[in-house]
Amino acid sequence: MIRTRFAPSPTGYLHIGGARTALFSWAFARHHGGQFILRIEDTDVARSTPEAVQAILDGMAWLDLTHDEGPFYQMQRMDRYRTVLAEMLAQGLAYHCYCSADELDTMREAQRARNEKPRYDGRWRPEPGKVLPAPPPGISPVIRFRNPLEGNVAWKDMVKGVIEFANSELDDLIIARGDGTPTYNFCVVVDDWDMQITHVIRGDDHVNNTPRQINILKALGATVPAYAHLSMILGDDGTKLSKRHGAVSVMQYADDGYLPEAVINYLARLGWSHGDAEIFSREQFVQWFDLDHITSSAGQFNTEKLRWLNQQYLKAADDTRLAELTRPILLRNSLVLDDGPSLAAVCGLVKERAATLLELAEAASLFYRTPAPTAELRTQHLTPDVMPALADLATRLSTLTWERAAISATFKETLAAHNLKMPKLAMPVRVLVTGQTQTPAIDATLELLGRDTVIARLNAAL
Repeated sequence: MIRTRFAPSPTGYLHIGGARTALFSWAFARHHGGQFILRIEDTDVARSTPEAVQAILDGMAWLDLTHDEGPFYQMQRMDRYRTVLAEMLAQGLAYHCYCSADELDTMREAQRARNEKPRYDGRWRPEPGKVLPAPPPGISPVIRFRNPLEGNVAWKDMVKGVIEFANSELDDLIIARGDGTPTYNFCVVVDDWDMQITHVIRGDDHVNNTPRQINILKALGATVPAYAHLSMILGDDGTKLSKRHGAVSVMQYADDGYLPEAVINYLARLGWSHGDAEIFSREQFVQWFDLDHITSSAGQFNTEKLRWLNQQYLKAADDTRLAELTRPILLRNSLVLDDGPSLAAVCGLVKERAATLLELAEAASLFYRTPAPTAELRTQHLTPDVMPALADLATRLSTLTWERAAISATFKETLAAHNLKMPKLAMPVRVLVTGQTQTPAIDATLELLGRDTVIARLNAAL
């Protein structure tokens, strides 16, 4: 069975790059009828926080990337790590190293002076016939993995193709610190082994960790998973995506009024494609997804493209759902909704031009505010030549069956009776009824506001 995992470090929020990794790992498992595991790699005690864990869980929940197992926490697996460390020491797969920090610094400085790559020189590595010095007092030893000295470690990356490292380039990695705490690369190996992970899909910043992890897995006799390393995501300006590009937290996009399905759709297209398909459902994505069509080049984040995509999803969204999502935004702005028109109907009317839920709420708010047209607007549009037509319109509307088609017909009758063009009459009506000059179609707007409200606002100016 295919088993993938998403293993974030809880040192911050779930960012866009991490969300894409989670999405691809989730989709690969779902496509193959496999299992998706969530693992929280919280061994960086100084930087990991409960708030960051919750931010990751919130982001996953908002995107609806459901996991089959977990979340597992590395800090709750310390006994297992210590057991494996003890076994590796007993089998000669690892050893204690007593080098002090000063000693390691001196070692590296000497290597740089000889134009050599700074690395651990293996001075505490046991070898046949090698006599090791007595452990120095006052030094708590680290544990190092006994990396192969010869040969190569290679894998066929499912995105980047064959990648190979010479073992001579890899020194003996520290797998436990002096205080006994296991290190990242070691914990990852034990976790992937225990959790029977078959495919590791992660960012290409982990490529250099992979040969070390493969060697440890092989030493333990564990099955080596397949690896797929995703290229980084660049910002709008072509540089590495960072905070200065704006909202990079997944939940920030929720706060900014994006729909999760639009973000999912957009993330799916960041480095993967299915022909020319631009807009597709989550179900279609799972059906189509594979690793063969992931590009090895960096994806570039385009905020305007995401806005466009979100607009398409808003247009297609159910009006009742949009009302549920928009209601809290309007209430935060102290608007009273109970006495106004149906919010679902309002959303259905104004959603065509909105790119985010915030814009949708702003467009909807005119139906729940008491209009306060400025003196400038009143002077500009309530001219003496239009006032008789406004009075006539108000009279005609007062006895009307309140439907959009009838309102539209009444406008046309009034325009014909006073020999006016539509903008000459519609604009002052907008100003009086809504307090602004930009609204949806005037007949649809009046229909939703209701007869009593419209007539009262028109009569107040006559």
